[in-house]
Amino acid sequence: MSRIRLCGSVAIMFLFCTALLSGCAKPPTEEIAKTDKALEEARVKEVNLYLEDAFKKAEAGLKKAKDFVVDKKYKEAKAAVDEAASALQLALSQVDEAKAKMKSEADQMARDVQTATNELKALVADAVKQKTAISREEAQGLIGKAEVDLLNIKVRLETGKVRVAYDDLKVLKAEIAAQKEKIMAALSPGQEKK
Repeated sequence: MSRIRLCGSVAIMFLFCTALLSGCAKPPTEEIAKTDKALEEARVKEVNLYLEDAFKKAEAGLKKAKDFVVDKKYKEAKAAVDEAASALQLALSQVDEAKAKMKSEADQMARDVQTATNELKALVADAVKQKTAISREEAQGLIGKAEVDLLNIKVRLETGKVRVAYDDLKVLKAEIAAQKEKIMAALSPGQEKK
C-alpha cells in the first residue's frame, strides 16, 4: 500500500513540476521582433501589393502571436509567430514572380484597352455617319482620357509601379466597355435617328 502511495506521490510531484516549468516558459519576444522586421521588409518589397493574401495571413499571425503573449500563452504565441514568419518567408520568395506575372497581365490588358479604344473610335465615327443619337462629347472625352491614361499607365509599368498601373487598367477597361455598349445599343436597329 505504501508503495502505491509513493508512486502516486511521485506522479503528482512530477505533474506539478511539469506544470510549473511549462508555466515558466519565456515569451517569444525575439521571434516577434524578427517577424515584425520581416513584415516591414515584405512591405518594402511590396508583398502586400502582389501577394495580398499571404501578407494578410502573416500579419494576422503576428497579431495573434502578440495577443497570445498578452494572455501569457507563450507556447501558442511561439507557434503563431513561427507560422507567420514562415508565411512571410514564402511570400518574400514569391514576390518577384508575382510582380512579373502581374506586369505581363497588365501589358496584355494595355494592348486590349488600346484595341478597345480604337474600336470605340470606329463606333463613334459610325454613329456620327448614321446620325445616331449619342453623346458624342462624352465618347470623345472618354477616348481622349483613355489615350492619356494609357500613356501614364505605360510610364507606371516602366517605372515598376505595376500594381497601380494594373488597377488603373481595370478601371479604364470597364469604362471603355460601358461606353462601347451604350453606342452599340444606340446603333442597333429600332433606334431613332436624328
